[in-house]
Amino acid sequence: MTSVADAVQAMKAKFNPAAAAGLDLVFGFRIDDTQNFSLIVKDGTCELQEGENPDAQVTLVMDGETLEGIVDGSTDGMQAFMGGKLRAEGDMMLAMKLSELFPG
Repeated sequence: MTSVADAVQAMKAKFNPAAAAGLDLVFGFRIDDTQNFSLIVKDGTCELQEGENPDAQVTLVMDGETLEGIVDGSTDGMQAFMGGKLRAEGDMMLAMKLSELFPG
């Protein structure tokens, strides 16, 4: 497994099921334009899948270093977004929900 896959797994480990009660969301991640992952959040559960998911309501585009920094807490997601290191395609408001679903 790559360090990017490890970072996505670490993110899943921080999942807060209480914040996901009643939700049905798909978050996509495109890392280094070569790796795709999706997190499917449904009624308090979280499932990680490799590959692109056509049902993703928002896809976060970044490089592996940015992802790892956000997951380990050394990079602030909002600062990465403002600095152009993180891009959101789709429903930007859902991207904001990630900090509730996956608290640092």
